[in-house]
Amino acid sequence: MTSSPHPPSETPAAEPLNFPTKLAYGAGDLGPAITANLLAFFLLYFLTSVAGLNAALAGSVLMIGKVWDAINDPLVGVLSDRTQSRWGRRYPWMVLGAIPFGVFFFLQWIVPSFSPDPAANQWGLFWYYVIISIFFNMAYTAVNLPYTALTPEMTQDYNERTSLNSFRFAFSIGGSIFSLILAQVIFGLISDGRQQYLLLGLLCAVISVLPIYWCVWGTYQRTMGNKAGESKDSEEANIPFKEQLRIVFSNRPFLYVIGIYLCSWLAVQITAAIIPYFVVNWMGLPNQAFTQVALAVQGTALVTLFFWSAVSDRVGKRIVYFLGAGLWILVQGGLFFLQPGQVGLMYGLAIAAGFGVSTAYLVPWSMVPDVIELDELRTGQRREGIFYGFMVLLQKLGLALGLFLVGNALDQASFIESVPGQPTPLQPESALFAIRVAIGPIPTVSLILGLVLAYFYPISREIHAAILLRLRERRQGITPPDDPTDPINTL
Repeated sequence: MTSSPHPPSETPAAEPLNFPTKLAYGAGDLGPAITANLLAFFLLYFLTSVAGLNAALAGSVLMIGKVWDAINDPLVGVLSDRTQSRWGRRYPWMVLGAIPFGVFFFLQWIVPSFSPDPAANQWGLFWYYVIISIFFNMAYTAVNLPYTALTPEMTQDYNERTSLNSFRFAFSIGGSIFSLILAQVIFGLISDGRQQYLLLGLLCAVISVLPIYWCVWGTYQRTMGNKAGESKDSEEANIPFKEQLRIVFSNRPFLYVIGIYLCSWLAVQITAAIIPYFVVNWMGLPNQAFTQVALAVQGTALVTLFFWSAVSDRVGKRIVYFLGAGLWILVQGGLFFLQPGQVGLMYGLAIAAGFGVSTAYLVPWSMVPDVIELDELRTGQRREGIFYGFMVLLQKLGLALGLFLVGNALDQASFIESVPGQPTPLQPESALFAIRVAIGPIPTVSLILGLVLAYFYPISREIHAAILLRLRERRQGITPPDDPTDPINTL
């Protein structure tokens, strides 16, 4: 692009964010949510049952894509921190990455033919999907990571950040729900498998790209208007990468946030991965029931995001996490004791779980800007990209390990895999017990650990206000007196 949407105005950092700006910011997470949700639910099945790729090769495609996705997160984070343009540090990545993001997502749902020889065609398909997966994950990170780093650049208000993230995750959860519904509609209208996924990929690619430009247009004025409030040192020469890592991981509150996030999302991902087995093998319900359970959880999480945001304004982020995670723990325990035939109770627990899942979306991400400002107070530099990048990196590596362990536990428990075209096999008691443990005690332990970390998280609303006061004093050239009793010094 050759021109900016409109010139930034002098927007004071303290001026409240208006509804259109929050809405535009939230829209930026719609595309990543749609694509991530479809890839999580459908890509492995598509590769093996539609593209005809060997299951081992299909698993390797997903593994390579996940590993590269984790690696490029901190790289893009550092590069976006160092970007200098009239569009700021984040927007060039979003504007230039949006089109490749949509194109490479669509290309993942094409089934090319490379050779009449089945063995040669298998390897052709394998390398095609590996290359497309690598390029898609690069484009995904180029769009999504700078987007997430916009939060502290839009507002420094403690409560507004929680509100801003509630809009973000409303679009995120809404996108996940929309993608599931759209898939069901397309699958009901079209019988050919290749055409189903080709149309689904095309529609979702277009729908995913357009909101990114909405986000850029709707938030640009606010973000660039706040540039005057940034620390002058933030544009100085960047320190070496290894030193940045040392500073990031010496930020004790950041380590607590990482821990809370990992524990929350480990519970989410393990439960999401095991729900199909729980619904079909333990509860004895058809495959369609899994989608309905997922919609019950995600729909409730969407509605309760704004409820928890309002509660957070009154009682703070930690209390909200205690309330949501506490209810969530009761739900996971209830799922362990749930018996076949108790279908109504299962849906009731799914709805209750949505209350807790929404806090996993909302609370950790609204804590990250607080620790970034603590880092700025200590170092005089703003490095949003590297904080967000390593948070996502550790999340992906941690979740990959957790899901790997669950899969191996099922294998050790003698789980019998389904054969296409054959009835669902009757699982042995050992496998059924492993499924119940994976959906109950394992997420429960993870959530309890998250509660412990949240209890010791040191940045309260009052301490955050003190951090902002110190930053304002520094920008005004005021040096506060050295006070060894100041709680900021203990962080």
